Amino acid sequence: MTQHGYKQFCPLSMAAEVLCTRWTMVLMRELVAGSTRFNDLRRGVPKMSPTLLSQRLKELEIAGIVERREVRGEKGIFEYQLTEAGRDLRPVIEAMGFWGQKWVESRLSLKNLDPSLLMWDMRRNLNPSPLPEGRTVIQFLYQELPASKRSWWLIVEKHGEVDLCWYDPGFDVDLYVSTDLHTMTAIWMGLITVEKAGAKVALTGDQAIGRKMQTWLGLSPFAIEPKRAA
Repeated sequence: MTQHGYKQFCPLSMAAEVLCTRWTMVLMRELVAGSTRFNDLRRGVPKMSPTLLSQRLKELEIAGIVERREVRGEKGIFEYQLTEAGRDLRPVIEAMGFWGQKWVESRLSLKNLDPSLLMWDMRRNLNPSPLPEGRTVIQFLYQELPASKRSWWLIVEKHGEVDLCWYDPGFDVDLYVSTDLHTMTAIWMGLITVEKAGAKVALTGDQAIGRKMQTWLGLSPFAIEPKRAA
């Protein structure tokens, strides 16, 4: 937390002292979305250093927003659970996200491309219901990226669990999605559809899965908000 603060009794200024430090609201987005373990939180904020993440979590704990709890049956493993005060922040986080979707210009949003965050968000919002029973493996290829960030695998198990791999998991791939990061991010944000992306998205493999991509992709939870800024 800031050492100086705003020195105002106003509840808004007091809340800002707790929540408006760098990365805190982005971290709250991850906690509200359901991430509880340190490594999962790191995947949601890949450009945040582990040291700063630990510091912010400690500050949120002191503020009564999260509780650090040992996982039952897993000695030495901890989770960060939202308290009642933390859960009360859900509408605040959602309102900020919808405001950004509505009023921040698309060209500004699409300057901040991040394949790790995009794929992590896609993993947790994927809708498995249109996919076949059993395991489905979908490989995304971003051809313009370096080899270390080019290939990603989404693995959907028979009961709907979804895993994300940045290395080859060794399973047969049902659908290859070859595109560029800018186009895939725009689709995910609801700025364009898979159909409107046209030749920028090449689908190879099970065409039945490919035809349903717009449905199983899930999209950003903020994508339903119509854009007011260009």
